[in-house]
Amino acid sequence: MNESTKQEVCNRLKSIEGHVRGVCRMVDDEAYCIDVIKQTVAIQRAIAKVNALILDEHLKTCVTTAMRSDDQSERQRVLGELVEVFQTESRL
Repeated sequence: MNESTKQEVCNRLKSIEGHVRGVCRMVDDEAYCIDVIKQTVAIQRAIAKVNALILDEHLKTCVTTAMRSDDQSERQRVLGELVEVFQTESRL
């Protein structure tokens, strides 16, 4: 992963971490349930953005390198990983 993507991912994760702490405070303060749910949905969207950044970088680097490789087993392995990630995501 290139440095700028690493930094952006880490910054977003730190922001998400703070957001989660804020939602914990909301729960402790007995905030209205729908307000808490709205915040957890926002956290899920933020995590999805992090995943999209990482996937984009992975496709541009690791997957591209594997697809250009003469090693068919490496190409199959990388494609299998992608399929597995999306299958896991669809089960959630």
